[in-house]
Amino acid sequence: MVNIFLLTIEENLSKIKKDKLLFIYLSIFFMAGNTNEKEKEILKFWQDNQTFKKSIRDENSSNFVFYEGPPTANAAPGIHHAEARAFKDVICRYKSMKGFRVLRKAGWDTHGLPVEIQIEKELGLKDKKGIENYGLEKFNKKCRDSVWRYKKDWEALTKRMGYWLDMNNPYITYEDNYIESVWWILKQIWDKGLLFQDYKIVPFCPRCGTTLSSHELAQGYRLVKEPSVYLKLLVEGQENTYLLVWTTTPWTLPGNVAVAVNPHLNYVKVEQGGEKYILAKDTLVCLGEGEHEIKEEFLGKDLIGWKYKAPYAVKPEKKERIYEILEGDFITSEEGTGLVHIAPAFGEDDYQLIKSQESQFAFLMTVDGKGNMKTPNYAWDQMFVKEADPLIIKDLKERNILFREELYEHDYPFCWRCDTPLIYYAQSSWFIKMTELREKLIANNEKINWIPQHLKKGRFGEWLREVKDWNLSRERYWGTPLPIWQCENKECNHQQVIGSIQELKDLSGQDLTDLHRPAIDEVIFSCKKCGSKMHRVPEVIDCWFDSGSMPFAQQHYPFENKELIDQGQAFPADFISEGIDQTRGWFYTLLAISTLLEKEPAYRNVITVGIILDEKGQKMSKSKGNIVIPKEVIEKVGADCLRLYFYTLNQVDQSKKFSQQDLQDLHRKFFFTLNNCLSFWKMYEGEESKQDLNLEKVSHVLDRWIISRLQSVIQKVNENMDKYDVVSAARLFLDLVDDLSNWYIRRSRSRFQKPNTPQEKEEASLVLRYLLLEVARLLAPFTPFVSEEIYQILKKEEDVNSIHLTDYPQVQEKYPDQELEKNMAQVKNVASLGLAERVKAGIKVKQPLSLLKVSDKEIKDSSELLDLIKEEINVKAVQVDSELKEGVWLDLELTPELKAEGQVREVVRAIQRIKKEAEVCPQDQVQVAYQTEDLQELLEKYQDLIKKETRVEFIDLQKGEFSQEKKIKIDDKEITLYLKVAK
Repeated sequence: MVNIFLLTIEENLSKIKKDKLLFIYLSIFFMAGNTNEKEKEILKFWQDNQTFKKSIRDENSSNFVFYEGPPTANAAPGIHHAEARAFKDVICRYKSMKGFRVLRKAGWDTHGLPVEIQIEKELGLKDKKGIENYGLEKFNKKCRDSVWRYKKDWEALTKRMGYWLDMNNPYITYEDNYIESVWWILKQIWDKGLLFQDYKIVPFCPRCGTTLSSHELAQGYRLVKEPSVYLKLLVEGQENTYLLVWTTTPWTLPGNVAVAVNPHLNYVKVEQGGEKYILAKDTLVCLGEGEHEIKEEFLGKDLIGWKYKAPYAVKPEKKERIYEILEGDFITSEEGTGLVHIAPAFGEDDYQLIKSQESQFAFLMTVDGKGNMKTPNYAWDQMFVKEADPLIIKDLKERNILFREELYEHDYPFCWRCDTPLIYYAQSSWFIKMTELREKLIANNEKINWIPQHLKKGRFGEWLREVKDWNLSRERYWGTPLPIWQCENKECNHQQVIGSIQELKDLSGQDLTDLHRPAIDEVIFSCKKCGSKMHRVPEVIDCWFDSGSMPFAQQHYPFENKELIDQGQAFPADFISEGIDQTRGWFYTLLAISTLLEKEPAYRNVITVGIILDEKGQKMSKSKGNIVIPKEVIEKVGADCLRLYFYTLNQVDQSKKFSQQDLQDLHRKFFFTLNNCLSFWKMYEGEESKQDLNLEKVSHVLDRWIISRLQSVIQKVNENMDKYDVVSAARLFLDLVDDLSNWYIRRSRSRFQKPNTPQEKEEASLVLRYLLLEVARLLAPFTPFVSEEIYQILKKEEDVNSIHLTDYPQVQEKYPDQELEKNMAQVKNVASLGLAERVKAGIKVKQPLSLLKVSDKEIKDSSELLDLIKEEINVKAVQVDSELKEGVWLDLELTPELKAEGQVREVVRAIQRIKKEAEVCPQDQVQVAYQTEDLQELLEKYQDLIKKETRVEFIDLQKGEFSQEKKIKIDDKEITLYLKVAK
């Protein structure tokens, strides 16, 4: 397209005014490297004109509710944040142009361990004790201040990429009004009997010193290889007979109290190497290649009650059962040996098994709250559990109870905040009974439109079917305090949940200036049951509960704006969007909390975007040095290009291998081409060029086709966007702009350059303006900057001052002409076949040929359509031949007349090039002379035609000096051209 466009300039210098020529070259310069500055000018235009504010429809318009997922501003935004923002903005802009009132309130997620960890590092604190020694009040103040560290960076990215968001009035999760709404929600959950305290096995981060919820756990799994061991545990009362037990966590062996078997599995006693082993029959492969003999077979139930010698036997303090085989239905023979080591302090199945025993069973806690071994008199005592593994394995080997050791590859959870390996740990925590709401969660999920659809039943649906109770409490400092006060009288132990600031003021008689720790910990009131003092429990809540409460807390519900929620004006959201990792994060917590409040789903439509990888498919990280800074990308190719890249690269939820080269290619192929289309119109703009087009009067086949093509795209874009299918909608633009440039404009050039009548040029110009305006409006939600630029050039003085204040294009049902579009597709296909024949024969397109025959299966016999093929392939005639079975046939014979015509075209082309090299201006008078022996007759014969095409005067070679001289060859015949400019 670029070459075609430049050639058009060269061939028509004399027709173009100086100001238009300047515009054309500036346009090329802009698209080549000045996109960043141009977009900044448009940002200023929007700001000066308050375009975003004006784009918000009045209160009489239908509401389209959007929720902004709150980012944490204590870290700089990454390229993945730009991706999510692009998808949010395109839907909001689209709905706004469709006539909806779309309020877009920004939000900030300000609590939680990511903030605390950052401050710990800055202060050089290693653990919770260090925080408490430093001072909780000072620590939390630093946390509060730090959350705004990168606020300007977030705001700058949001603004620069054209994401319209109300950042002047955001919701902030640490503000008292927000916290009060969260407390009110927790009070409702408590009143329903769904908030409770329990001692459970929970995922625990030893570095952070706190538990995690199941949805947090899901965000930190990593594939690792760790040692697994097969143990020989001697059976009491049976000589030289061992239970063969497998475990992947050697550090839990000091906490062993039992071995479990499945009562329904088949087990065997085998002899190998002079020893007897008991294991599941289906797991005999773990014995290795050594010969073995099955001595006995029995069911697992026959083993229940057997005693064994533990790997690290202890004597229970009380009269408790210990070191015996128990029944465990969860045991399988798919891996291991069918006998499972039970350490109830470190596994949910283990804990539940021991808890279910009718008589008291031993419980050994051999790890402390920092994840260090609590095993006096052993070499690994006080070591971190993972570091203890090698020493424990060495000890087992030395004591000859290690049967086998191997590496085991599996997914293991790491803390998503500090990257520490997690352990499963018996801990007292506060839980929300989500398991009781499983069916309601699933039913609410059915009401949600997921993009992509498979997530409803797949990733998200599976999560809901296996939903766990929500581990709500955190043993930390910077977070929303858990609003539970407990009586200090152990015999009373009354608990009370506070649901509002006023309620707490009435009970305590204290003024509340800050709801955070440590101030809130000092609020005390009397127990209504026994009169003793009530103290707040020390925990704060999971910060994901903060973000999941945002539909209500951002409105300070129910203390303010109650009608907005209850009457459906601000709840539920019509649309949300975040990364696919939020299926078990924000997407889940939003649904969980609205379901807990017995309301419909918090959102109706959700777009989940894929993660961003580097070009090699690796996850981006600072340590790898493959981080992409969105600001730097935008400075190179512009925000529009980055946005369209995200919309068109692949399906929305798929991982995206980020490629700078792909971005550059998109910039060149799409945006450069679109700008060239605009520049072409500007080149031939006339006094009547900004009139509105009367579609009824359009007659030329190319005009009718491109208008039909446009209307079909308008229809499909609206259909896809109404289904939230941004990718399918955006990809339509790529082909449309290519058709507009490389077929419509290229085939219409003669109507602009050499029109038969002034009316022909005027109509072509009006059609092109109409097309460009409609394309710009179609593109406006997707690429808001270039759309605005096109609109500002094409709009009339009385039009609204921004494209984003216009309505979105709607299909005009009478103008899509499917038959014409089908026929034009056939024309383009025939042209492609014909040009391929030229290439095979080595004949340039400039060389006219006499005849092209086309099968009637390939194209309709229409003079309008055949003329297009004739011009495209440069043949004198096109015939539809019913006897031609398929494809095309091209007459390749070059008659003297055809050859001469081709040579003339080469001369014209050469003169145009020399004029360009001489930097000829439109008003210059150009004189040309030539010297040749081979082509003298040709030039004399066609001199008038050459003059007309090139706008030059032929003069005698002896007349004066020439500024330009160029020797060229045409079909091995030489000619020297001379040029001078008469000013």
